[in-house]
Amino acid sequence: MSEKIQKKLSDSPAMRWTALIIVSVTMMFGYFFTDVMSPLEPLLTAAAGSENGMGLGWTSSEYGFFSGAYGLMNVYLLLLFFGGIILDKFGIRFTGVLSTALMFAGALIKWWAVANHFEGTMWVPFGGDVQVQVAYAALGFAIYGVGCEIAGITVSKVIVKWFTGHELALAMGLQVALARIGTAVALGAALPIAKAFGGVSASVGLGAACLCIGMISFIVYNVMDKKEDAAAAATEGESEEGFKFSDLGVLFLNKGFWYITLLCLMFYAGVFPFLKFATKLMVFKYGVDAEVAGLIPAMLPFGTIFLTPFFGGIYDKHGKGATLMIIGSILLTIVHVIFALPINSWLLAIAVMIVLGIAFGLVPSAMWPSVPKIIPMKLLGTAYAVIFYIQNIGLSMVPMWIGSVNDKNTDASGIIDYTESMTIFAGFGAVAIIISFLLLLEDKKKGYGLQKPNIK
Repeated sequence: MSEKIQKKLSDSPAMRWTALIIVSVTMMFGYFFTDVMSPLEPLLTAAAGSENGMGLGWTSSEYGFFSGAYGLMNVYLLLLFFGGIILDKFGIRFTGVLSTALMFAGALIKWWAVANHFEGTMWVPFGGDVQVQVAYAALGFAIYGVGCEIAGITVSKVIVKWFTGHELALAMGLQVALARIGTAVALGAALPIAKAFGGVSASVGLGAACLCIGMISFIVYNVMDKKEDAAAAATEGESEEGFKFSDLGVLFLNKGFWYITLLCLMFYAGVFPFLKFATKLMVFKYGVDAEVAGLIPAMLPFGTIFLTPFFGGIYDKHGKGATLMIIGSILLTIVHVIFALPINSWLLAIAVMIVLGIAFGLVPSAMWPSVPKIIPMKLLGTAYAVIFYIQNIGLSMVPMWIGSVNDKNTDASGIIDYTESMTIFAGFGAVAIIISFLLLLEDKKKGYGLQKPNIK
């Protein structure tokens, strides 16, 4: 056996960072496509044929149904959970190609739907009677959503595979940063592209083309993955025993796993649903002009582009992962307590949003790299799938809850009192603090190594 094969590819910084870039670009294109329709709502809901022929005539409820279609198959058909089992059973290469192919196929259906005119309406689950075009676009988005979520857990397992013992948290942080760039480009460029090139289908078509490139990129990664497996077999001998369905019991009886899962649910419930209501909060409570109010909550995702890799690097070198999660949860709680108080300074709102950005950099940078310290590699796909699945349930139910609370607290003139809804968000943070401390105690008991550096 040659000396070259005696060393794993992942031991080479150039090889593991190349692998990271390839799969991260695939997910960046995915996040671009996920959000490419968000800034196009004015064209989608404009009267058919208006806006220089670009209006599609969707109703607001039809747009809402289409937007929610992303997670329908994952949540109600449990496809994300089964995707995790497929990942652990059949491996990264098979699942990666399957998921990126589903993303591309769903994108093509969505592009075909918005690029063509259809007559009449049809009944669809969860949407009732909608225009045929909306139904087809939603079907494509739902198929895409299955592929994108499974691709997300696959990429997480790829990063763990290549960066365990190295810069794991930094690598995960950079993957998140590239994903946020994809979202930022979609939000900034989708509408100008649509107006410049003849309508909604232009932006969606660009997104589909990017996903085709992403699928090809993952096929290229498969070549590297196969060589990594061959090198690992040569240097380490037999790999760990493969996935068995009986192993699910080990996963579901693991306290540390459930603490991480519930922390993810509580923390993200205090961030993403809040962002859906944050622009109006800035207008009604802090008196920010409606034209610029969205810029304040927009600071949050842009800030994570820099903060998540930064805090990930700290975790890699110095450890203290559980401590980082505790600090982030405390900051999240403080932020929402301040938003609930009767203090109406827009300068304070900006300062508090910056603190929320720090919290949003701290917890994910420590939480996601901590999962492989608790769960063995052969169950990692299923573990991430369960975490994502429960997170998605929260992200779909919490906005409905907050929306109904805000409706109840709206006066006759249309002004919303946000005290109750912000208190609910603060409650999510308080529970996250408790769970973080329980995770720290479990780590001391079981020796997961959450407080130890990732770089060995």
